[in-house]
Formats: sequence, C-alpha cells, structure tokens
Amino acid sequence: MTGGGASVPEPGSYAVDTRDGRVGRVMGRVGIYVQLRPPGGGKEWDCPPECLGVAEPGALLRARVREINRESRRP
Repeated sequence: MTGGGASVPEPGSYAVDTRDGRVGRVMGRVGIYVQLRPPGGGKEWDCPPECLGVAEPGALLRARVREINRESRRP
C-alpha cells in the first residue's frame, strides 16, 4: 500500500496514516490525496498515498474502542 506507484485501498477499508499512526476509514480520493475518516465518524483528513500503511487488527480495534468510549461520554 505504500510507495509511489502503490494502489490506494478501496473505499470503506481501513488504513494507517504513517505520519502519525492514526487509523482511518478510506473515504476516497481528492486530487492527489486519500481522504481518511476516524472509525465511528469524525472529521476527514487528507493523507498522501505514499504515507498509507496497513491497518493491523490490533490498531483498528484500539481506534474503535477509543471512538466507542468517546461516544459513551457524550450527553
């Protein structure tokens, strides 16, 4: 998934932004960037395709647990 000629993961799949380790759901492409959204929703961010990594099951689970915990604290 990384590298200059690498393909972009399918929308709906998960990837890691290797710049900061955030896990996101692939929403699509805008220009040269891939748009990612945190599990459970939230603000999308742009990631260069060469900075995408594979979302390992443990990283994805931790991201989902954080989102569920955040949602449970909302009034």
